[in-house]
Amino acid sequence: FFALCDGDTAIALAPAQDHKRVFDHDEGPNTGGMGAYSPTPFVTPEVHDQIMARIILPTVAGMKKRGMPFKGVLYAGVMLTAQGPKLFEYNVRFGDPECQVLMLRMMSDIVPALLASCDGQLKNFDVRWFPEPAVTVVMAAKGYPGDYRKGTRIEGLDDAAKIEGAEIFHAGTVAKDGAILANGGRVLNVCASGKTVLEAQQRAYQAVDRIKWPEGFCRRDIAWQAVEQERAKG
Repeated sequence: FFALCDGDTAIALAPAQDHKRVFDHDEGPNTGGMGAYSPTPFVTPEVHDQIMARIILPTVAGMKKRGMPFKGVLYAGVMLTAQGPKLFEYNVRFGDPECQVLMLRMMSDIVPALLASCDGQLKNFDVRWFPEPAVTVVMAAKGYPGDYRKGTRIEGLDDAAKIEGAEIFHAGTVAKDGAILANGGRVLNVCASGKTVLEAQQRAYQAVDRIKWPEGFCRRDIAWQAVEQERAKG
């Protein structure tokens, strides 16, 4: 759950859910994040209001009271429990790969929003969002989060970007002699938006399937919880 803060005011950004485990069905070791989607159906308007009232706003007010007003992006790691939302960590940055899906969904320009945060003007600001869901799939080097090779060649990126609604962000690549090479553990963020979570998911994986990188891998079930909810609603 992300909020922009200016020392006095906090405005919520769109919620997102990431997938930490390296393999499908949430198996294997934790990673920096193997994919994400936004919005998440689990943050209902009621849950959203609870997070703001119980977690975000008291934190902003408490920091101001201590003489340490916070300006910037407040990232609340929240678990939803039978007793309501519970905070288990804060970061003062955007999340990765959550930021990627937020940027696809943000109708407003992010720069004025950040400047309003710096200048204490969020009370006069409103961030607008496209209603269409977005999904990002992380393509990682085989072996991640353990040992992995660098320098393997990646092809098909231009072809992948032609999928409707798709956007590819480079996370751990390097350009060398006219080729794109892997240069990290999490290497590409293959993102897409769609009218439904299922459509966004399908488009993201269509783009993944056009990328020729034998030394890479990804989870094949990103956004499965939201897709299941969509199907249940018919």
